[in-house]
Amino acid sequence: MKILQPPGRVRPKGYANGIAASGRMVFTAGVIGWNEREEFEHADLAGQFRQALLNTRAILAEGGAAPSDIVRMTCYVTDKRDYVAARAAIGAAWREVLGKVFPCMAVVEVSGLVEDAARVEIETTAVVE
Repeated sequence: MKILQPPGRVRPKGYANGIAASGRMVFTAGVIGWNEREEFEHADLAGQFRQALLNTRAILAEGGAAPSDIVRMTCYVTDKRDYVAARAAIGAAWREVLGKVFPCMAVVEVSGLVEDAARVEIETTAVVE
């Protein structure tokens, strides 16, 4: 896996501008922050984000992928102000669950998710070399 950082461009914090990788690809569907019984234990964005990361890690493991294999994530949030306000807690959850992994990433505000109580949904692509 190679991080793509164009010369002269400021290095992003917490994500990569691009990644080149080859190997077996593992994808997740949109993963939300409920537990294995499809129950939300947290109503807040930070708690749901942490659970969505735990769920993502478990799904990737089923495909033989580790957090270090993640190359892309798209996070859909229902309120960007909540996301900005919760960045410190989300960052702490990220480091706890995934470690020092900085994939290509986008965060998109959406008007709603299929599960009304969901505050975040995350799609992930991993490449196992």
